[in-house]
Amino acid sequence: MGMSRTERKKTQGTPCSNCRKIVPNYDIINLGSIESGYRKLCGQCFNAESAKLGGLDKFEHLNFEPVRIVDCEGQAHDFHFGTHLFLPGVALNAFELRDGEPAGYQFQIIGDPEEDLLALFGRLVEKIRRALSIKHLKRGSLGLQIADQVVRGRIDWDQDEDGRVPRLVIDGREITWDQFGHMLMTFEGWQFKLEILDKSDES
Repeated sequence: MGMSRTERKKTQGTPCSNCRKIVPNYDIINLGSIESGYRKLCGQCFNAESAKLGGLDKFEHLNFEPVRIVDCEGQAHDFHFGTHLFLPGVALNAFELRDGEPAGYQFQIIGDPEEDLLALFGRLVEKIRRALSIKHLKRGSLGLQIADQVVRGRIDWDQDEDGRVPRLVIDGREITWDQFGHMLMTFEGWQFKLEILDKSDES
């Protein structure tokens, strides 16, 4: 049975306007403006242009191989990495893939563009290990429930709700707003504190 055109496009990725390499869609950055038009650059070419604009002659883009990390329940998670140079910093992103797109657990760490990227990578891996050492949800008699009194996760777009309410990603698992509300009902009458943090912050 053959693949559809959409499936082939997902598999093949997108060609970079500069180096012409075909890279995964998540590694493409649209650079430009409405007036001048846009170029699709791979992460490496984008970083090279950013380094040149910022006078960062010593910046070296590194491609990191995927890393498998096991969580506290023994489940393996494969993390892919992307480096994004912005002025005045560099972001190193880690993410799982589902259907060829970033999903599940996602992490970011920000450093100085002149910092050793291998050291930054080491700090990111440690951040992932710390996060995966804790589970915030557990299965109970009422289904999926909050394991303790603290829940950490990511706010995401819910396509099914057309952005009316968010989808949450907790323990690398997608949770609808309705599901999360159901979990909260076991704490009826309690108080709560909602703290919003940047993706790169430690939670």
